[in-house]
Amino acid sequence: MPLFHLLLVSVVQGATEFLPVSSSGHLLLVPSLAGSEDQGQMIDIAAHVGTLGAVVIYFRRDVLEIAAGCLDMLRGKFGSAGARLAFCLVTATVPVMAFGLALHVSGLSDMLRNVGVVGAMTLAFAIVLLAADRFGATGRRMRDWTPRQAVVLGLWQALALVPGTSRAGVVISGARLLGFGRREAARISLLMSIPTIAAAGSLAAVDSVLLADMALLRDGALVALVSMAVALLSIHLLLLLLRRVSYTPFVVYRIVLGCGLMAVAWG
Repeated sequence: MPLFHLLLVSVVQGATEFLPVSSSGHLLLVPSLAGSEDQGQMIDIAAHVGTLGAVVIYFRRDVLEIAAGCLDMLRGKFGSAGARLAFCLVTATVPVMAFGLALHVSGLSDMLRNVGVVGAMTLAFAIVLLAADRFGATGRRMRDWTPRQAVVLGLWQALALVPGTSRAGVVISGARLLGFGRREAARISLLMSIPTIAAAGSLAAVDSVLLADMALLRDGALVALVSMAVALLSIHLLLLLLRRVSYTPFVVYRIVLGCGLMAVAWG
């Protein structure tokens, strides 16, 4: 695959993964910008794995607390803050893993990768994000996160397997409707990406090894590294921005992008 195409995928993924604008939808547009064929789901997932590395690095203290919490759970201790957070993350990951496996086995995941679907979902969930951000309360913090709320956010996250919905966007929308503040909703979304992307990346790696496609593994490694570097900057800027503004600018962007995509699809 051309180097320019790989770098374009990396930058687009790193810049948009944690913004509520649908990184998967943007990745579907890359072939048109690069003037080449679709990079395929394996490269897309490699880009996601790179952004996973960025989250782990940026939230390393939380990750260490979660790891300690997992050890506590294995010892039957569920009372620590780390154990509660780890349990919520595991609980929130179950729906998306089940739905994702069903799409992968059935082949529906490839069928959903088209401009019409992306455009429609980009528009629809722009309205959802606007409503959630406008009417959601702001009193809850990460320490208030409960397993029941984790199940609800897990179901929201499962919707993100449809390109154009935006994993970050739907989780943030769900978290805002549950009463979490803007920065807290973004933080929950970022941490929820860790087990979800790790599971998807593991599946892609197994598929690549079974296919003995070393060129694909090499391209994927490059994409992952560049995506990680760009995503680190993107996370930092997002959390800084949310100190001052609402999610409305992202809503406006999604509406413009969605209209453009629908125009292309109808054309």
